[in-house]
Amino acid sequence: MRLFIAEKKDVAEAISIALGGPSRPSGASFFINGDHITWLWGHVLRLTDPEEHNEQFKKWSLRVLPMDWPISYAPEDRHIGHLKKVIELATQATELVNAGDPDPEGQRLVDEVIEYAGLEGKPIKRILINDNNGPAILKAIENIEDNEKYRGLSMSALARAVCDQRYGYNLTRCYTLKAREKGYDGVLSVGRVQTPILGLVVARDRAHDAHQKQAFHNIKAQIEMQDSSSMSITADYLPAESDPVDEKGRIIDSVFARKIVNDIQGQPVSILSVESVNRKNEPPQPYNLLALQADAAGLWNYKPKKVLEITQRLRDRYKAITYNRSDCRFLNDERHSEAPGLLKALSSAFGEMAEYANPNIKSKAFNSKKVGAHHAIIPTMNVPDLKKLSEDERRIYELITKLYIAQFYPPAEFTTTKTQLKIAGHNFLAEGRFNISSGWRVLNEADLKEFEKAEKQQELHKLQKSDSGTVEYAESIKTFTKPPALYSMKTLLKDLTGVAKYVTDPEIKKLLLDKDSDKQDEAGGIGTPATRDSHIDTLFKRSFLAEKGKHIISTEIGRSFHDSLPGFAVKPDMTALWHEKQKMIEAGKLDYKELIAEVDKSVAVEIERVLKNGLNLDIKNDAVQCPKCKKGILKLRKGPKGKFWGCSAYPECNAIIPDKSGKPNITAKPAKKFTASSEHLCPECGKGLIRRPAKRKGVYWWSCSGFPECKFKAFDEKGKPKLEEQNPLTTE
Repeated sequence: MRLFIAEKKDVAEAISIALGGPSRPSGASFFINGDHITWLWGHVLRLTDPEEHNEQFKKWSLRVLPMDWPISYAPEDRHIGHLKKVIELATQATELVNAGDPDPEGQRLVDEVIEYAGLEGKPIKRILINDNNGPAILKAIENIEDNEKYRGLSMSALARAVCDQRYGYNLTRCYTLKAREKGYDGVLSVGRVQTPILGLVVARDRAHDAHQKQAFHNIKAQIEMQDSSSMSITADYLPAESDPVDEKGRIIDSVFARKIVNDIQGQPVSILSVESVNRKNEPPQPYNLLALQADAAGLWNYKPKKVLEITQRLRDRYKAITYNRSDCRFLNDERHSEAPGLLKALSSAFGEMAEYANPNIKSKAFNSKKVGAHHAIIPTMNVPDLKKLSEDERRIYELITKLYIAQFYPPAEFTTTKTQLKIAGHNFLAEGRFNISSGWRVLNEADLKEFEKAEKQQELHKLQKSDSGTVEYAESIKTFTKPPALYSMKTLLKDLTGVAKYVTDPEIKKLLLDKDSDKQDEAGGIGTPATRDSHIDTLFKRSFLAEKGKHIISTEIGRSFHDSLPGFAVKPDMTALWHEKQKMIEAGKLDYKELIAEVDKSVAVEIERVLKNGLNLDIKNDAVQCPKCKKGILKLRKGPKGKFWGCSAYPECNAIIPDKSGKPNITAKPAKKFTASSEHLCPECGKGLIRRPAKRKGVYWWSCSGFPECKFKAFDEKGKPKLEEQNPLTTE
C-alpha cells in the first residue's frame, strides 16, 4: 500500500480526485486503488523547548545561560489524534510519498513526521505539486522522484528553525533578566526577523525627527499658445548644470529664481519638441497575502494578523478562496480554462462586474513558470452570500474577487505628452495626459478616480513644433522639503519586502537580493507573508511599537532596547548570512549541524558580553533598589496572602518587603517569627507546639509546628496549651 502525505487537506483531496478517487475522506485518509492519501495540518510536530529537557531551564536565570538542549520533536496538542492516525497508516504502508509543498518548509514538515515515527527505512518518494488541478497533479506523479534527493532542502529548513529557537530563547532571557535588574517589568524579546523590523521603524522615526526643512523654488510659466492651437498651458523650469540646485535638482537660491521669473515675463515661447506616447495600464496581478494585507491596512487600517484571520475563515469556513498564505501573484496557465465557469459563478454576487468580464482575455498573471509553491489568492466556485458575511469578511472577499475579475478586463489606456519649450534662453517642460479608456479601473471607484485625477493638460498632444506662444504669467513658488514619512502599516509591510535597499554593505545587499531572485514582490526582504504579521504583533504586545493615528512609531522603550543591542540583532544581515549557509546545506556542501553550532557560538559570545558589561538600557521609573542584595530592583508581586515587593534578582535574592499603598515599606519591622516549644509537644505527631496570638487582643491559641501535615490545634490556658482529650479546636 502506498501512502501519500500531503501538507494540507485540500491538496490530499485534489490528489484523490486526480487519481479518480472520492472527494470526501474516510477517516483520516482518502482511499483509491489500494493507496491511501492523508494530510497534515501544516506542522503537526513542534521543536521541544529547553525546559522539557532540563528542570533548571524552567525558571529564567542568568546562571544557566546559554541553554543547550537536544533537537527533538513533540506533537502539537491539537493534532495528537490526527498524527496518531497518520503514523498508523504510514506504519502499514509499503511506500511513503512526501506530497508537502515544493519548498523547504513543505519538505521538512512531512519528513519530520516520518522521522518521528521512525520510518526512515521505508521506501520514500517525493512529488512536487504547486497546482491542485487534476492534469498538473497527474504530471507531478509521473515525475515522482526519490525523497532522498531533497534531504538538503529538509535539513536547511530544520537548521533555520533550530537556529531561530536557540537565538531567540537564549537572548530573550538574557536581555530580559538584565533589564529586570534595572527595574523593567516586561519581556525584551529578540528574533532574527522581529528585531530588524523594530530597527526599520526606529531608523525611520529618527530620520523623520532629525529632518531640517530646506526651502526650494518651483519656477512656473503660464503660456498662451497661438497659431494652430489656442490653448493655455503650464510649464516648469528645467535647471541647467550651472544652476544652484540641491541633490534632487531643485533650485535653492531665491534671488536666482526671481531672476528667471523676470527674464521670461511676457517673452515669446518656441516649441523645441513634442513627444506623445500611447500607454497601457494593465490590471494589478491577483493578491498574495502581503499585497492583500497592505491594501487592507491602507483602506481600513486593518492589522496584518486580522487580515490573515479573515482569509483563514474565508478559506476554512466558506471554502470561498484558495490558499491564503501564498507569497505568489501569478496563476498557472491551466487556471485560465476555469475562467468562464468561475466568472459565471461570481455573477450571482457581483452581477454585471463579472458578466461583462471577457474570459478570452489572458492577463500577464497567467504564467506557470512564475508560480512557486502556491499560486495567487483567488475566489473559488463556492461563492458565498455576501449578505451573510461579516463586514470584515465581505471587504476582504471583495478585494480578492474584484482583482481576479480585473484579469479579464482590458487595460486602461492613455496618452502622455512631454513638450520642451525655449523661453528667453531658458528650457521649460510641459507635461500632459489624455485618457483614452478606463478599462479595468471601472471595477473600483477609487481606481477610477485615481485614473481620472491623473489626467492633465489634455490638449497638449495636439501641439506642433511650429506653434508659438507668449508667457502671460510667471512665478516662483517657495516650497519646503518634507521629512521621510512615518511608517503606516501599509508602507511598513511593503518595506519588509525590500529591506536590502537600506543595507550599505554591498556583499550583504547582494545576498539579500539573491535570496529573492526567484520571487515576485520581494527584493531582499525579511520574513515571509505568513509570519510577518506575528512579528509585528509581538512588537506591539511588547510595547516596542505603538500607533499614532494611522502611523506606526517606535516607543521610548523600543528605541532604548534597540540602542542597547549589537548591530547584528537590529539589521537584516543575519537573514542574508543564514540564507547563504542554508543554500550550502541544500546543495550538500555544509552539514546542518555546523550552522547550528555557529549560531550557538555567536549567542554564547553575546551573552558573555552582556553579563560582563551589562545592558545599556535607559529605563525611566521610580525603581527602588533592593535593600538586601543592593543589586536588584524591588518589584510589586502578588502572593497567596496579598501583594508584596520582591527582588528582581530572584531567585539569587529572596528579599520580601511588605507593600504599603502601592510602595515598598522598607522601614517596616520584620514579621515576628514564632518558634516551636520544646516543652509542649503535639500529642498527635510529637513535634513542638507554637503559641500564636488570636485576632482578639490578649487571646492566644496553639498549633502544631508540623502544619500543614499535622493540623492539631488547642486553646491557650494561662500560657500553656489546653491538652484535653476532646479538644474543641482539633480537626479530624
